[in-house]
Amino acid sequence: MKLDTRALRYLTAEDWRVLTAVEMGSRNHALVPTSLIIQIASLRSPGGVHKSISALAKAGLIAKMKNAKYDGYRLTYGGLDYLALNTLRKGRWVYSVGNQIGVGKESDIYVVANEGGTSCVLKIHRLGRISFRTVKSNRDYLRNRASGSWMYMSRLAAMKEFAFMRALRDNGFRVPEPVAQNRHTVVMEFVDAFPLRQISEVPDPAGLYDELMEMILSLARMGLIHGDFNEFNILIKEEQGLGTHEPEKQQELGHSTPDVQQSTLSNPGETKLTPVLIDFPQMLSVDHSNAAFYFDRDVACIKRFFERRFGFTSDEPGPFFAEAAKEVGRGGVKRLDVEVEATGFSKKMAKELELYMKEVGVVGDGEATEERTGNGDDADEPEEDASGQVETPEEYETSTEQPGPKIGSDPEPLPDGVEANFDTLSLKDIESHGLEDWSRPVEATPHLRATKKAAGWAL
Repeated sequence: MKLDTRALRYLTAEDWRVLTAVEMGSRNHALVPTSLIIQIASLRSPGGVHKSISALAKAGLIAKMKNAKYDGYRLTYGGLDYLALNTLRKGRWVYSVGNQIGVGKESDIYVVANEGGTSCVLKIHRLGRISFRTVKSNRDYLRNRASGSWMYMSRLAAMKEFAFMRALRDNGFRVPEPVAQNRHTVVMEFVDAFPLRQISEVPDPAGLYDELMEMILSLARMGLIHGDFNEFNILIKEEQGLGTHEPEKQQELGHSTPDVQQSTLSNPGETKLTPVLIDFPQMLSVDHSNAAFYFDRDVACIKRFFERRFGFTSDEPGPFFAEAAKEVGRGGVKRLDVEVEATGFSKKMAKELELYMKEVGVVGDGEATEERTGNGDDADEPEEDASGQVETPEEYETSTEQPGPKIGSDPEPLPDGVEANFDTLSLKDIESHGLEDWSRPVEATPHLRATKKAAGWAL
C-alpha cells in the first residue's frame, strides 16, 4: 500500500488517543470492540470517541470487518504507519516524507528528511501484505498463536533489521547507518548508490566479485549468514579511492576495518566501486540448522549473477560453508549473532519470525514479484482473547515499545494536549525532491472563496 500522509495534519490529540487505543486493543482482539476503544481511550465523553472513530475510518486508518458479530474496528497498515510516523516525528528523526524509492515483497522504502534537512531512508515492513492468501490457508497455524499477527511480525522484522544493522555498522561492515526504529519502521542513512542489478558493466568484475565473497566470509567469521545475498540487496557506491596504504583514513570514514574487509583498490585517486549491503530481516546464525543451505545459496547467487551479467566465472571453487564454519570466532573475533541476542532480540523472537516468514512464503525483499496477490490490510490478526484486562495508554506506551539506546520510542504517553500537526519543511534546505509538506491546512485564497460563495457554498 502507498504511504499517504495527507491526513496527518488534520488529526487532533483525541484522534491520536483513539488510534492508540485501537492498536492496544489489537493485541488481544482481531476486531477491537467499540466499547473497549472507549474504555482505553478514556476521553471525557463517548461522543468524542465516536467522532474520532469516524475521522480515522474516513482516513482509512481503521476499518470495520465484514460479517462481524459485534461492533468494532481493526487497525489497518495505514493506521500503524501513522502511529510510527508520529513517534518518529516527536523524536525529531522524521520531519517530512518524500518519494517512494523502492518496494519489495514485504516492505516499502521512502526518502524522508529530519529537522536539519538531512535525507534519510524510511523502510516500512509489511509482512503479510502480498501473502495473506497463504496466511489464510494456514489459519490453523495462526489461530493458536497470539503473536502471529501481521502487526507483531512486521515489528519483529524491523527490530531484527535495526539490531543487525547496528551491530554490523559498529564492526566495520559497509551497511547504512541505522538512525531509529519504531514499531514496523526503520530509519537509516540514505546511501547515494545504485542496486547491483541495475549495473550493466563494471571496470573490474574480478575485484568486485572477490570483495563480495570476502564480505560473505567476513559475516560467517562473525557468526552470521545474510540469507538473501544477491544483486537486489547490494548497492554499488562510487567514491574516490583512498588506496590501501591509507587504512586509517578508511576506518575514519567507516568503510572497513583491518580485521573485517580491505579495499581492493591499490592506486589512490581512482574511482572505487564500493558494495553496501542492505536488507537484514532474514539474517541468521551459523548455528542455524539450515545454515549451510543459506550460505551456499548466497554464494551461488553471486556466482550466477556475475556469470550472466558480466560474463565472469571464477577459477576458484567455493567458498564452502564447511571451511567458513571453522573460522567462526577464531582469533578472538566476536560473534555478532550472540551480540544481537544480548541486545534484546531473543532466539524466541527470531524463531517466531522465521517460522512466520516460512509459513507465508517470505524469504526476503530481494526476489521481487511483478504481481501482488493480496492486500496486507486484509491479513488476519490473531483470534480474539477472552481476557478482560485493559491497559491505559500510559501503560501501553511503556510496555510495548521496549526502548533501547538508539531505538525510537515514545518518550511519554499521548497527553490530551499533544500537538499533532507538523511544521512546514523548508525545501531550500533539502536536496531531495518531491518532499511532502506536513504543515497545517492552508487557508483558501480570496479568489477561491469568492468563487465558492457565488456557487452557494456556506462559508
